[in-house]
Amino acid sequence: MERVAAEVAVMLILALGAYRGRALDAKGTLTALLIGVTTLHFGGVYPFLALLTFMVAGVVATRYRFSEKLRLGIAQSGLGVRSWRNVLGNGLPAVIFIAVEYITRQDVFWAATFASIATASGDTLASELGKVLGKRPRLITTLKPVSPGENGAVSIQGELAALLGILAVGVFSIPLASEPLRMLFSIVLGGIVGVNLDSLIGATLEERGITDNNSTNFIASFCGGCVGALTLSLLM
Repeated sequence: MERVAAEVAVMLILALGAYRGRALDAKGTLTALLIGVTTLHFGGVYPFLALLTFMVAGVVATRYRFSEKLRLGIAQSGLGVRSWRNVLGNGLPAVIFIAVEYITRQDVFWAATFASIATASGDTLASELGKVLGKRPRLITTLKPVSPGENGAVSIQGELAALLGILAVGVFSIPLASEPLRMLFSIVLGGIVGVNLDSLIGATLEERGITDNNSTNFIASFCGGCVGALTLSLLM
């Protein structure tokens, strides 16, 4: 009980900071609190730090040149304040994989956990930084030039930002891995596949209204996690 109380206290401080800093709305803050406590209790400090790194990097990237994004009409909805749907879309896949790892104690599900967070991190950085730094973005399905911020738009600068976001998350897996390099490779590959799958879904299903941004994030992050797990299982 003391451990749970300490975990809740830590998450309350962080969640309230996110709320007061207008990174999350009220329901988003409560959802992040639940995901954070679950991750910290069942996954431990390293997945929690990976999620925290994703959140902080995402907030910084979202606010980077925000007035310019707002002027161009490509800013994050809600003036950059994220809702519970966004929190679940990005965080729920990791919680699912953590639960499976907690039951099975298999390294492949650590790969899935971190690859899903890496996908969310990479996608957020690619999207938020690619909008203003990307040169000559192209549609992932046709490679035709498109406007920044369009669903499915990709750029070299955005891909590099995604890779940085993926690596920033992936390093937290190293202390948990029996084969650190194989684990990191699996997470990076899963993250890269997940990020580009997000763009592919955005250009197809989301553009047609079949998915929205949050369900697209969930599908991409979950699939990125599955790719990470499959890659590690093949390397073992």
